[in-house]
Amino acid sequence: MDFEENIKNWLMDEECLIEKKFDENADFHYIIEFPKDNIMDVVKPVGKDCIIIACATQVAQEHVNLMVASRPEVRRNFILDLQFGLNSYLVDFELSINQDLLQQFVVTDTIFEDGLTKNELMKTIKRVFKAKLHCIFLIDKAFGGVSPNVSSSNQNDMFV
Repeated sequence: MDFEENIKNWLMDEECLIEKKFDENADFHYIIEFPKDNIMDVVKPVGKDCIIIACATQVAQEHVNLMVASRPEVRRNFILDLQFGLNSYLVDFELSINQDLLQQFVVTDTIFEDGLTKNELMKTIKRVFKAKLHCIFLIDKAFGGVSPNVSSSNQNDMFV
């Protein structure tokens, strides 16, 4: 069995594979759901010996509005707490910030071919999801007021 076939079978075994997506920058690109109602991507970039697990999240407008209403110091401290927290998960991340307002965040992690096992794949998927949850919890803690309502995005071209 080859690299892609192993990954596809493992994702099917865990009932999280949704579809294969065409991506000219990838040897393969799977859309997965883990856990239920959370969309993530598993991508093997062309010419690389690794896969990237990614989750992109758009911050709900209600939370952006609460950020706008908060003091600049609260927003800056939130961004710092978010960065420190994400670093503790040992994941890569990209924050889209405009005037100290978090608009979107993308959490990614990489597994190289020589370290790929089903266990490592699933642990990495869980770690990326937990890092996303950390972001949601921090948003709610810092700005509260509405229940967390973030939507996943499949517009992941920025990291491939």
